[in-house]
Amino acid sequence: MNWLRAAIAYWAVVFALGFVLGTIRVLWVIPLVGLLPATLIELPLMLAASWFAAGWLVRRFSLASARKALAAGGLAFVILMIAECALASVMTGQSPAEWLAGLRQPHALLGLAGQIVFALMPWWRVRAAG
Repeated sequence: MNWLRAAIAYWAVVFALGFVLGTIRVLWVIPLVGLLPATLIELPLMLAASWFAAGWLVRRFSLASARKALAAGGLAFVILMIAECALASVMTGQSPAEWLAGLRQPHALLGLAGQIVFALMPWWRVRAAG
């Protein structure tokens, strides 16, 4: 069950940073460069943070098997999607269907691709350490 705690910790660390960077992106970067370029600026920072956070959780929670690491990343992804949907509902009044439909936009697809990489990061870290 260590992988459950690892998933929650991984999500919390990366989500917290994403919340801060997302706020900066929305308030200051998008007005300067536009939606897609702002996403392209933020994405490498989030992926780098995910890489380091995944390495930390693999060590901290002793995730030695690729299966447990993949489970932790998958659960962290599910929690992330639920949190993002809830945040969109609270902050912008979007329904879950509207939020899901918004994922078809180019910037959102790019973000979703990054979130899928986020989900795979613990697995990659276990494989890299192996």
